This record gives sequence, C-alpha cells and structure tokens, in this order.
Amino acid sequence: QVQLVESGGGLVQAGGSLRLSCAVSGDTINYSNIGWFRQVPGKEREGVSCLRGTDAKTYYSDFAHGRFTISRDLARNTVDLQMDSLKPEDTARYYCASGRSAFCSGAGSLMATEWWGQGTQVTVSS
Repeated sequence: QVQLVESGGGLVQAGGSLRLSCAVSGDTINYSNIGWFRQVPGKEREGVSCLRGTDAKTYYSDFAHGRFTISRDLARNTVDLQMDSLKPEDTARYYCASGRSAFCSGAGSLMATEWWGQGTQVTVSS
C-alpha cells in the first residue's frame, strides 16, 4: 500500500522560506508522478506543482512559478517543495499526492490522483 507523509510546515513571516517534504512508502518515486496541492478552508483544493517521474520534468501553477521549486531525492524517496518569498496568501494546508495513473498537467496540477497524504499546515504572517 502506498503512503505519503508530508512534513516541514510551520509558521513563517512574509518573505520567508519553508521546505516541505513528501515521504513516499510502498512505491519508488523513480517513475511516479507526484504533485503538491494546497487548500484553504472553504475553498477548493488547488494544484501547486508537479514532478514527472520519468524525466523529472517540473510544472508549476502561476502563483508558484518563480517562487517555489519542486525536486526529488531518490535516495530518501521524497519529493520536496522549496517555497521562497512566501506571502500571507500562501497560507494553506499543503498536500502531496500520487497515483498509478496520475499525470502532470501543464498548469502545475496532478490529475487522476489516487493516494494523498494527511497534509502539513503552512501559515505566513504579514
């Protein structure tokens, strides 16, 4: 069974940085497409970034482009999200996801998701 566990969230001031990590067990990330999402209570979950497993090609949403960087560590079997220049509007719960048939969209989202982590809270103060 595939499990994803996020970590690295916390409270940071505007302009600061956080690094989120998604630890994957039950599968290797070498050929897996992994996506990061975020959700604010009362709003729909939105895609943040996606990493394609076959060639490590990355995709970003408009709001993440230029500030966030997705990467993977094959030795640790993790997919990380480095978030810089954080803004108060980045405050949300961040989730990673994957799936056997999941694929990255050009808009930085992951489609056909199957497995989700429990999320990690990111709070950016002004």
